[in-house]
Amino acid sequence: MLEPATKPRSRHAVLAGTTLLAVAVTLAAANLRISVTSLSSVLGDVQRGLTATSAWASAVTAAPSICFGLAALVSPWLARRLGGGPAIAGALALLAAGLVVRVLAGPALLLGGTLVACAGIAVCNVLVPVVVKESFPTKVGLVTGIYSSSMAAGSAVAAAVTPPLATASGGWRPALAAWAIPAALALAVWLIGARRATDVVAGDQVHGGRRNLLRVPMAWVFTLLFAAQSIYAYVIMGWLPEILRDAGIDRDAAGVLLGITMVVAVPLNLVVPHFAARLRSQSWVMIGLTVMPVVGVLGLMLAPATVPLAWALLLGAGMTIFPVVLTMMALRTRTSAETTQLSGMSQGFGYLIAAGGPFLAGLVHGWLGSWTVPLILVLGVLAAQATLGAVIGRPRHI
Repeated sequence: MLEPATKPRSRHAVLAGTTLLAVAVTLAAANLRISVTSLSSVLGDVQRGLTATSAWASAVTAAPSICFGLAALVSPWLARRLGGGPAIAGALALLAAGLVVRVLAGPALLLGGTLVACAGIAVCNVLVPVVVKESFPTKVGLVTGIYSSSMAAGSAVAAAVTPPLATASGGWRPALAAWAIPAALALAVWLIGARRATDVVAGDQVHGGRRNLLRVPMAWVFTLLFAAQSIYAYVIMGWLPEILRDAGIDRDAAGVLLGITMVVAVPLNLVVPHFAARLRSQSWVMIGLTVMPVVGVLGLMLAPATVPLAWALLLGAGMTIFPVVLTMMALRTRTSAETTQLSGMSQGFGYLIAAGGPFLAGLVHGWLGSWTVPLILVLGVLAAQATLGAVIGRPRHI
């Protein structure tokens, strides 16, 4: 008697978790915020040089979140069609190209080049955490911490170095274009580090058991949490130098303070996600990571020029919630397929929701001539972040 036919099981290429791949992940991560912080640190000079309006400046600060959201929604599809390794390589190439293109002409091209660069970043945002889960399954918290620390370090260097680089190179255009060099280096290392892969039987572990997460309440809680932390992060990354300059702090010092805001997360990102991953519940971690930025935002509102270093440190410590959320995406899902779906959904819709944050902050400041109301709105977002984080922190799978 013929045996019944069995359903064929697909195979899925997983990048080998080598030291070189870990280096490639680290270098890729270092480039994932430089397009934002390098521009924000000289945004006033760029706006004046291009004779652009405050609405244009608000659009530029919102562009990363919009592009991150749209590109994140298609990233899982790209991964299925091309594979994670090639998709990330293409994304890094897009990032390098966008960083060059955006300095070649006027306001429209700068906005367009920023969108192109951010499209590449968005693909990496979604797919690199999946590579971490698949290729380093026993070290998700540790590798996520290294990845996030590298991201913070790269953004800090871009924020602190771009203003003096603009002075030394004769303007903001060469200073911004220079950041295409580390992006190209990351691409070269990725092409080498991602060459080794192993075929694993996918079955229900990678491609099987796909669910419609749009119908899963906890997936929407993740999405709203991602939106809340993104609003906070991109208002600070996009507008902190201008907030400080309006308080009487000079351009170079404001850029350095933004760099400090970003770099303080480096040691915390190495420790906190790994620590959080070992806990049964992460609720109090999420709440604790929200208290510090609340104090920092209050400082910006009430006495921005009094102890700006303290405010920068507190604001930066609050950004450690980002790698914890990424870690929890892996902890709250059962398979790589679910991780990819949850990452794509929460980042896609989350970033689109978050785009209104920096845009609205810039517009309100333009209307009122003060940062008080925008910062009050940020405090409301942080309150929502603490509540959603407490819910997500409870031990369960989506």
